[in-house]
Amino acid sequence: MLDYNDVKPKKYIILDDGPYEVLASHVFRKQQRKPVNATKLRNMITGSVREHSFAVSDKVEEAGIEKKSTKYLFNKPTRQSGEEEFWFCDPKNPANRFQLPESIIGEQKKFLKQNSEVEVMYFGEQPIGLSLPIKMDLKVNEAAPAVRGNTIQGGVKQVVLETGATINTPMFVNEGDIIRINTETGEYVERVGKK
Repeated sequence: MLDYNDVKPKKYIILDDGPYEVLASHVFRKQQRKPVNATKLRNMITGSVREHSFAVSDKVEEAGIEKKSTKYLFNKPTRQSGEEEFWFCDPKNPANRFQLPESIIGEQKKFLKQNSEVEVMYFGEQPIGLSLPIKMDLKVNEAAPAVRGNTIQGGVKQVVLETGATINTPMFVNEGDIIRINTETGEYVERVGKK
């Protein structure tokens, strides 16, 4: 059981019989009242986001989230909804394939690289999300050439990665380079290989 002030970002809790990920929390005190933890929570099954305040006397159960190593194969659009479905397999048994809808993958889809190992999060038997490595190395597919003296934008430019994601990088990054990115923030970390 977690106390009201232990409900922090990156924690998984049970609320209204469902698993929630804590996106943000802020403990504060209004005038002479007792402290309150105002949180922003994402339902791990539906993806909906809501706000909830925990009082000092509140206790909340931590969700039992199990993570299983999985290999990402490919994605393709579905015919009915136009939403994409993402296909994975057991790394030890490639014949054991399964798919997850785009709603479970969320924004992390822009960093999914074919044949990379990721972790699928389960609540009981139900897959509820994806956990990528914090840092991933991806190839730059498109990058405008650096223009000498162009520092008006703070020395950054936009590049397109092999997964289709667009991020800001320093001017010296070129097409074909391998760069390391932080999948939690979506930001450039360093260049790990030149073309």
